[in-house]
Amino acid sequence: MDNDQITLSQALSGFEIYVRVRRLSPHTLFDYFNTYNKFQKFLGDDLPLAAISKRQVQEFLDKHHHLSKKTILNYHTGLSSLWRWALEEELVEENIIRKIAPPDPEKPEINPFTEQDVKLMLLACEKSVVFSLPNHREKARYTLPNAKRNRAIILTLLDTGLRASELCNLTAAKLDMKNKQIVTYGKGDKQRILEMSSQTTQAIWRYLIKRPKLSDASPIFVGNHNLPLKRGGLLQLIKRIGERAGVRDAHPHRFRHTFAINFLRNGGNIYALQKQLGHSSLDMVKRYLKLSEQDCASVHRIASPVANWNL
Repeated sequence: MDNDQITLSQALSGFEIYVRVRRLSPHTLFDYFNTYNKFQKFLGDDLPLAAISKRQVQEFLDKHHHLSKKTILNYHTGLSSLWRWALEEELVEENIIRKIAPPDPEKPEINPFTEQDVKLMLLACEKSVVFSLPNHREKARYTLPNAKRNRAIILTLLDTGLRASELCNLTAAKLDMKNKQIVTYGKGDKQRILEMSSQTTQAIWRYLIKRPKLSDASPIFVGNHNLPLKRGGLLQLIKRIGERAGVRDAHPHRFRHTFAINFLRNGGNIYALQKQLGHSSLDMVKRYLKLSEQDCASVHRIASPVANWNL
């Protein structure tokens, strides 16, 4: 079969082998193939890859204009990766996706937790629930399940700036309790070694001491039936804890924002923070820096003796 007759589905089979060899994250793979499934449904027929036009790709992206810019950007990125690989494999003559301008990414809102927010959520992990027993006057009390795990999760996210997927992928082999370190692999499979405080290390130890002996591949944080905690499960967990604590819009990524802002507030430099967070550029880190500098200006207005003593 000539290369120009290889269909989209055949190309995707080869591309899947390629990306798995590259050890891309499960989250990236899901995004890519979610895009390809939608694109195949949009086309309707299994066309030769080389016959697909820029106009068809543009129509596919335009059809989803009601979605967020980030989602459309994910579609564009996934298709661009496919066509870039296809060009290297000489399955197409050009990368037509390069001719389609990607949407400008939306800047994520930076809304860190306050100290009080975090304390309320930790308290919500520990507090007991009182309920009435059927046909009895007295009431019963029980402690919410997984309190030690939930406390360890909150402290780990807050102390390290881990992404939700990185926390869920954490295994025993990547956890060094003696040296209080975590080894993680973020976007682009780049390794980072993250330090932990003694308090976080102790919280993880208290949670793990109740678990059976772990192998190197054992997940640190598990859900029901000791299965690895998934990103969706982590999102729902933090949301429930937030609701119980009275903290609005609680989700895992806010801990990453909180870590970053406080890292800079407490004297950390932007290059160390970039390395800690695993960002490929300083763009996002500079946004954290700007917020921390605004904090300093606000604190000075409150604390300045010249202003407050009416000198």
